Amino acid sequence: MKNIFEQLVDLLKKDERLVSQDGVLLKNQVQELARKNDPALIKLLLSDKAIKQHFFFEVEKTLIFDKEKFIRFVSNKQFLPDSYTAFKNKIGLTAGDEYVSENKEVVLTWPYKDCVLEGGMTKEDQKRDEIFYNETLAPDDINRLLDAKVFTNFKRIDKKGEHKLDGFKRDEKGTIKDNLIIKGNNLLALASLKKEFVGKVKLIYIDPPYNTGDDGFNYNDTFNHSTWMTFLKNRLEIARKMLTKDGSIFIQINDIEEAYLKVLCDEVFTRENFHTSICVQMSHLSGVKMAHKDKKLPKIKEYVLFYTNSPKIKLNPQYVPASWDEALERYSSFVVKENYTDDECEKWKIIPLNKAIKDSGVDIKDKKAVTDFKLKNADLIFRTARNRGADYSAYNPNCFNKVTNPDESYYFVYKGEDISFAADKVISINGKLTPVVALGDIWTDIGINNLSNEGGVDLRFGKKPEKLIERIIKLISNSDDDIIVDFFSGSGTTGAVAHKLKKRYILIEQLADHINKSIARIKNVIKGEQSGISKDNDWKGGGDFVYMELAKWNEEWIEKIEKAKTGKELAKLWDEMKETVFLSYKVDPTNVDANAKDFAELSIADQKKFLIECLDKNQLYVNLSEIEDREYGVSKEDIKLNKEFYEKDSF
Repeated sequence: MKNIFEQLVDLLKKDERLVSQDGVLLKNQVQELARKNDPALIKLLLSDKAIKQHFFFEVEKTLIFDKEKFIRFVSNKQFLPDSYTAFKNKIGLTAGDEYVSENKEVVLTWPYKDCVLEGGMTKEDQKRDEIFYNETLAPDDINRLLDAKVFTNFKRIDKKGEHKLDGFKRDEKGTIKDNLIIKGNNLLALASLKKEFVGKVKLIYIDPPYNTGDDGFNYNDTFNHSTWMTFLKNRLEIARKMLTKDGSIFIQINDIEEAYLKVLCDEVFTRENFHTSICVQMSHLSGVKMAHKDKKLPKIKEYVLFYTNSPKIKLNPQYVPASWDEALERYSSFVVKENYTDDECEKWKIIPLNKAIKDSGVDIKDKKAVTDFKLKNADLIFRTARNRGADYSAYNPNCFNKVTNPDESYYFVYKGEDISFAADKVISINGKLTPVVALGDIWTDIGINNLSNEGGVDLRFGKKPEKLIERIIKLISNSDDDIIVDFFSGSGTTGAVAHKLKKRYILIEQLADHINKSIARIKNVIKGEQSGISKDNDWKGGGDFVYMELAKWNEEWIEKIEKAKTGKELAKLWDEMKETVFLSYKVDPTNVDANAKDFAELSIADQKKFLIECLDKNQLYVNLSEIEDREYGVSKEDIKLNKEFYEKDSF
């Protein structure tokens, strides 16, 4: 019996306008006539009962042509498929009439955001088409996909090396306080962490794939626009649940998807919780980017979108070094206290700053000596500023006045204006007093040279400066108990910085090469490596972290398939898969075997692609609910540690 695709082809070929001279159906012409509601085309479609039922619906006894559905259908690759898709159709690995659930042509505009995107990447160069589960049509699939997973390969790593994990450390509230590095699909790992860490994460920083298609970070980085947005939406929705009430998330992105990501985040986190889009200089005006400066402006910036879990949040203002004139040019007055206390401030003597410099014996022409005097006496140098909301008419304008707040803090008033001391804009940097200016939303001072040396590991593209992550963490975090999460951890920069700042952190990464770099980097940090922010924070080494992985099931078979070199090896793997793995519900093994000759005629790449698609992607990893099923072979030690991690009430 012919399927719906074949039936439609046969029907459309009855219209000579839709067929080329060599008998090929003209898909573009079909779509164009459909857009015009061509009467002859509609009449033809109505003549077939099955086609009529599929593309028309009734409203008050009137048939309406679902034009958009029809156009999407004929645009789909299952309609007039290539040889590979034809083979899949022949053996039954399709969704039948439910073509929208197929991912071959994701005719997704953003309306298909109500889906969960299946994961499955295992290495950087793997180009796997993704599967979508509609939240309404496939709730069981989604629930199973996002069920908590089993963890395995636990180890604690400290200055002395790797050790068998004997248990997790917990704080006084019962929350795991170990630093965690987790290998596995980040969507599934986040879903598995959700119960333990919901409402407990102070800060999330992520540097996701930018969807550029050419930046070398191939892991899920050639998504079409809609797929990319769905991919991120799934993860951000879980991430928000993990944030504390005053938690924040920072997402770094370039201008390819920045505008769309902003709209997506407005929906997930709400527009009220948007704080700013930080512009960060991430490159210099040099190198290859300058080759086409006559055609386009060289790109040297990226964005960091900053959202919080609620509108009210208290930041820790950050400052950047400046010259005295840049930061304190208007601070031109000097107060001589003569041993009088703050309560006796009306007796202080006010003189011009230049007079104070001369009275001290400093040569006004000696710029270094003048600057040293200013820095040393910054707590005596001031300016005034009008406070339009205050009435100081009752205070003597000719002297300092102390104004006490209800909380017993106080400030000074002079000539009816507020006093600001230069000392508020002078801080110690590396032991040296330095004038500073408050940081805004344009960051051009982040060191972006020689990043390959940071942490002792290399990441060719996308490595972020430790200084950038340090600034974000210090802007938000006040406590060593704050938990920092990065679920696109790459080379482990976020973990390295959090470790040096003595914060708790969780890193998640799927790619083996990247997870190995993260582990190596944090090991270097523990040993006291001195790159990045180490010297600024007097880092000497120490601490530890726990490493663990999502326990693989079908994922292991994907790796076996990818490693195979010949068709003979793949045929053998298929024989083993039939007996061992969870196959997709769409796969009939007997049908595949009956078409073994067609399978053998496919290229090795397509054979691999087909076998991977035969696997049930909901079974990539072992579900926690099945941890004691002997089929999965989870060790007693792993069962014990999983029960401890999830706590027994999860079982």
